[in-house]
Amino acid sequence: MNKKIIWAIVGLMSIALLGLVLIQAYWISWSFNLEERRFNDRVEKSLVQISSRLQTAVNAKHDNSLDLTNLKNSFSKFSNDSTLLSDVLPIAQKTSNPLRGKSYYEMLQMKNIMNPVSLEDKIDLEVLKKLITQEFKNRRLPADFDYGVFSIKDSSFVIVNDHFTVTGQNNNVSVTDISESNLRDSPYFVELFTLSLESDGILKVFFRNKGILTGNIWKTLIGSIIFTGLVLFCFAYTVYVIFQQKKVSEMKTDFINNMTHEFKTPIATISLAADSITSPMIADDKSKVGRFAGIIKQENKRMLSQVEKVLQMALIDKSDFNLKVTQIDLHPIILQALDYVKLQVVKRNGEVSSDLKATNSVIEGDQTHISNIIHNLLDNANKYSPENPKISIETRNVPNGVEVIVKDNGIGINKEAKKHIFDKFYRVHTGNLHDVKGFGLGLSYVKAMITAHKGQIDVKSELGEGSSFILFFPHRHNM
Repeated sequence: MNKKIIWAIVGLMSIALLGLVLIQAYWISWSFNLEERRFNDRVEKSLVQISSRLQTAVNAKHDNSLDLTNLKNSFSKFSNDSTLLSDVLPIAQKTSNPLRGKSYYEMLQMKNIMNPVSLEDKIDLEVLKKLITQEFKNRRLPADFDYGVFSIKDSSFVIVNDHFTVTGQNNNVSVTDISESNLRDSPYFVELFTLSLESDGILKVFFRNKGILTGNIWKTLIGSIIFTGLVLFCFAYTVYVIFQQKKVSEMKTDFINNMTHEFKTPIATISLAADSITSPMIADDKSKVGRFAGIIKQENKRMLSQVEKVLQMALIDKSDFNLKVTQIDLHPIILQALDYVKLQVVKRNGEVSSDLKATNSVIEGDQTHISNIIHNLLDNANKYSPENPKISIETRNVPNGVEVIVKDNGIGINKEAKKHIFDKFYRVHTGNLHDVKGFGLGLSYVKAMITAHKGQIDVKSELGEGSSFILFFPHRHNM
């Protein structure tokens, strides 16, 4: 698939997902605001009900003091007081009998004016607390709250939670240590005793934890976060897989091209040799027939080796192979591999060295595969080195095993390539070195075999400064 098309699809999917996330955020915000409005409405109704019931409780408390004779005497006594009279006149209407035709609440107002009662004396702490607790419970409001009664006359709180903050006539004094700042700024309040000419107190409530996120809000929020997260994860993983598959597809294409070129040369050589053998001029010359037959055999062996590599990797991918684990000594295997690569390195005016310091080089493993591992690394060190290559191999004992280090002064590997060098079909770009051949299976095979032997492999390399492959083989295979 074209890279531009992939990016276009990713862009459209990203826009669609962003839109879905924004819509989810909008609906969640709307749900919060709706719940907030419902909460405020419940609080408002509760406070109105508390105020009404508190007024009734206070009226009942002072019913026995509403004596009409005393009220008449009080009215006559204070009728000469112009200030008090101006408050009473709207109720009494200047009649000869000020109580004639007056309702209960009008007489109560007159009594409050002529015999005023302080705000803290009107309110019973236990009654107030009981009213608030019961009303909030009935309307399913949070139980974690502060409440206070604010005196308009004194511009201060006379009650905070279960305590008086000033000395009342009942001498029940207890100064609270709770900060009043939250109550002062609280938006939840209601005026008290509104049947008087003017309200003399305000009940305020502050919720420490409103408990807005309850019930369906929690379920909606958690569900939205989980499913949105799953969609985003699946989207990100899908994009990752798409690009990985595209990379694998490109590497497979390169592999097929390389394999075609690798097979083309021996096939052409075999074809030429076969044509020569069938030629009448050469058919009678046994020496030439033997030479061409040898070329055919050699090229056929070369093709068979390449096919074996591909088939071997297929078996490794399926984990369809068995290791012939025996006690083997690493040093003879390493020396044999060095002798093989030394012939190629010397032709390029290079040198090979070894420093086999491991005192115990015996491990449990498959000799054939371990030999292939060493050969592959030495062969790569030679192929990816410029003229005059310098290759060294070192062994040393480490806890529970042997460490083998293969160094070269080659072209090196950049950070990005180091992430993929053990991937199947991956080949490091060699810049101007166009003569490096291969299928990109060597290091993939090395990694698979090291893992099968319960070992580890690491690479240290900088571009232009060579590479070091560090192998760890445990002494025992079942460790």
